[in-house]
Amino acid sequence: MRKIIIAGNWKLNKTIKEAVELVNGLKQDLAQAKEVDVVVCPVYTSLADVRNVVAGTNIGLGAQDLYWEDAGAFTGEVSGLMLKDAGVQYVIIGHSERRQFFGETDATVNKKIKAALNHGLIPIVCVGEVLAERESNKTFEVIKTQVTGAFAGYTADEMKKIIIAYEPVWAIGTGKTATGDQAQEVHKFIRDLLKKLYDEGTAQTVRIQYGGSVKPENTRELMSQPDIDGALVGGASLKRDQFVALVQNANVKK
Repeated sequence: MRKIIIAGNWKLNKTIKEAVELVNGLKQDLAQAKEVDVVVCPVYTSLADVRNVVAGTNIGLGAQDLYWEDAGAFTGEVSGLMLKDAGVQYVIIGHSERRQFFGETDATVNKKIKAALNHGLIPIVCVGEVLAERESNKTFEVIKTQVTGAFAGYTADEMKKIIIAYEPVWAIGTGKTATGDQAQEVHKFIRDLLKKLYDEGTAQTVRIQYGGSVKPENTRELMSQPDIDGALVGGASLKRDQFVALVQNANVKK
């Protein structure tokens, strides 16, 4: 049975003071939430302070990106070595906003995954189609290209350490959400693809999250789908009451 994982991607939000205030509240409200893995992903400047708050709790710490080299003349980048040193456990890779605004490609995603695994970080690797691709019935083609490109050269053992986040780009921050059936269809496609690329055991081990305007109101429907193992949450993760309710509603027996 795959354990549900809910990760909050705070994006470019929250000062250190605001981040600490939010995570202190989450630590209090989610102290008994043992059935769901909970992760928060603040900006780099808040990582150390948030780490101090969540240390020893059931809340994991994630970063929003990393660079594939450990050190060097790469102004503005942060390495897996540095994230591990800061107490980070998870790292988001290939988010649609990184692809859209900062030139992320399947090839760079592939290199970043290796860097994350080399330092014992758990990659949350994002894939997903934009609205034009969905409307032209290219969803599965796009997902297949992204999955095969991102994980090219990785073994089954490495794959089992990775989390995939399916994020239909047309549903991010738009208020539109894929229905449970729509999301399940793509999640099943990804799992079937993993079976073809690796084996049944690997396909059944990898957790696949959904990301795209996830709210407390639609969490239970999404999490009840057989191939949806959690959520990568944007806006709702910035509000204590919404994120707590979302985690509580995610506790659906798989």
